[in-house]
Amino acid sequence: MRPRGDPAAAPHVSIILPVHNAERWLHECLRSVLQQDFAGPMELSVFNDASKDQSLRILEEWKAKLEGSGIPVVIGGHESPYPRGVGYSKNQAIAQSSGSYLCFLDSDDVMMPQRVRLQLDAATRHPTSVFTSHGPTVVMPTWFCSRAWFSHVGPFDEGGQGVPEDLLLFYNHLRKGGGVVRVDQSLVLYRYHPDAATHSVLETTIWTHRVRFLEERVLPRWAAFTIWNAGRQGRRLYRNLSAGARRKVVAFCDVDENKIRKGFYCYEDSEEAPKPRVPILHFRAARPPFVICVKLDLTGGEFEANLRSLHLQEGRDFLHFS
Repeated sequence: MRPRGDPAAAPHVSIILPVHNAERWLHECLRSVLQQDFAGPMELSVFNDASKDQSLRILEEWKAKLEGSGIPVVIGGHESPYPRGVGYSKNQAIAQSSGSYLCFLDSDDVMMPQRVRLQLDAATRHPTSVFTSHGPTVVMPTWFCSRAWFSHVGPFDEGGQGVPEDLLLFYNHLRKGGGVVRVDQSLVLYRYHPDAATHSVLETTIWTHRVRFLEERVLPRWAAFTIWNAGRQGRRLYRNLSAGARRKVVAFCDVDENKIRKGFYCYEDSEEAPKPRVPILHFRAARPPFVICVKLDLTGGEFEANLRSLHLQEGRDFLHFS
């Protein structure tokens, strides 16, 4: 661990940590804060959202350890009977912090020692982007951004349980012209377990928000498009589109000969007369732009190879939606 900067100096980075009944994970999480190799001034801002276990005791214990190592700790919270939710807790932790940059951490996750240092370096070079640690997905606990940019985009939705506050903030980030930059190292151990807050958000809720954002941000620029996948996910997307967006779908495309031989998909639940019948084509006969409803990791590389063969790498030609 590198020596800290002056602990009396204004923090350059605030680690934002919402906590609710996290006693099983907190020791490991807070140890990863202590082990950061970032040498500049840094603080930990914690908001305890009505925990009923030993979380507060653990936080107070680690406050002494962290401050003894030059990392100031701010602990806020409330003791009402019910938690206010992750969005509220993050907003409160941000409000009580003072760093120029915000590093988001969940109480059941663990940071690698180089996380703050590497993401701060990226953030100073790309001030209007969200920085992710590794991999193709944008997972909230890997986010790192400037306080100024968060103030421009935020705050988090405080609707509580069942609200995907991270997804909604990310969509606002994109609406404001933000981008995504990846640091190509594994910087956060994301713990997936039955008690994780993410399980309170229904898959149908996520899907609905994603479809509406697709219609808001992408489809108005296209006069027509093809849905890549004539199976369940592709048909689901078609059915969930607004009537105006459905009329822009000129075809489905697929590699499954059985689906292609059928020749078309008929939307039986439509109130239109006659019922819409959308052609199903082989992918080589289909025309871009595409909305792709294929899980890339389940195709053994075949799907990506097909894309390369069709020279569809440019963003204007396809959008992955699955």
